[in-house]
Amino acid sequence: MKKLVYLLLLVALFASFSCAFGLEKPVRHDFVIKNFKTESGVTLPEAHVVYGTYGHLNAAHDNVILLPSHYMAKLEGYEWLMGPDKCLDPDKYFLVSTELFGNGSSSSPSNTPEPFHGPRFPLMTIRDNVQAVHQLLLEDLQVTHLKAIIGFSMGAEQAFQWAVTYPEMADKIVATSGTARAYGHGIMRLESQISAIAADETFKGGDYVEEPKKGLQATQAVWAAWLYSPQWWREELWRTTSKPGETQEDVIHRMANGNNRNDANDQILQMRTWQKHDIGTSPGFGGDTKKALRSIKVPVLYMPSMSDQYFPVGDARYEAQYMHTVTLLPIPTLWGHSAGRAIDPADGKFLNENIAKFLAGEPVAAEKVVPATN
Repeated sequence: MKKLVYLLLLVALFASFSCAFGLEKPVRHDFVIKNFKTESGVTLPEAHVVYGTYGHLNAAHDNVILLPSHYMAKLEGYEWLMGPDKCLDPDKYFLVSTELFGNGSSSSPSNTPEPFHGPRFPLMTIRDNVQAVHQLLLEDLQVTHLKAIIGFSMGAEQAFQWAVTYPEMADKIVATSGTARAYGHGIMRLESQISAIAADETFKGGDYVEEPKKGLQATQAVWAAWLYSPQWWREELWRTTSKPGETQEDVIHRMANGNNRNDANDQILQMRTWQKHDIGTSPGFGGDTKKALRSIKVPVLYMPSMSDQYFPVGDARYEAQYMHTVTLLPIPTLWGHSAGRAIDPADGKFLNENIAKFLAGEPVAAEKVVPATN
């Protein structure tokens, strides 16, 4: 009996240490939708949505915050916002982190059997992802309302789509380093990445026997070239994360030639999802992005990166003028797109402090937005 008590004390002590020194791992779930009809008209016999949960769902099911994933992200994709000292405390909120179609875990070209394997997998839109997660929340978790939806990059695209498709679903929306639609500048950048993969002779139109490694390396080089701002390079901020003794040439070589482990068809699918996104093409808006932006009722904290080359701050300012409930707060940073996911500690502090204020209903030092007249 004494040994049992001793073991139980050790387990409790270990649990307290793990909570004190690090965030607990998310609980992994796999939600399956039978005969999922995509926006393109193709029906998948089974659509899998992988998601993770942190914390505990309260009895009223009203402490839920949704974290829709960014490009190729997994369950842990938002942990820079989580913890007792950050804006999302799992002891307070029930956090649901979802994985986009095409990330290799949720239904993807790489893990779906024929006739939808590889390049035959259907285009999945941001709205397809939102629809699937809405069904997940209702059926798997019995959640009908959210405290907030917080999204980075493609997660921000999803957050805006939630605000249009399900305008009463959440109390608040937070969008970091992402816009409500893809504009030509970003579409062209994504097309250059897709072309880099397709140019590899082993790609074979997506029916490759082995991964097109040269193409994957090439697309990674394109990605890295746009990730940080020109000022980031000029100020040599790469030194803050580089290995001891590395030169700029070493850093560039490492970024351009790193091991890209993601499946090529999966990456292309998510890039196509990104390219095709526009809240204006939601049912009822006839392709009018401005009309869709004006329809948003929920309070939105819009946090573009001041130096983002994927989602330029100018695009965010353009969109904000059509939103009646927006709080526009650009992240003052040279870290480009990565600012929205707190690679730099200063960006992480700015994000956590202001998101915490917004969730608590406190004012933030927002940029003035002049409403559009057109």
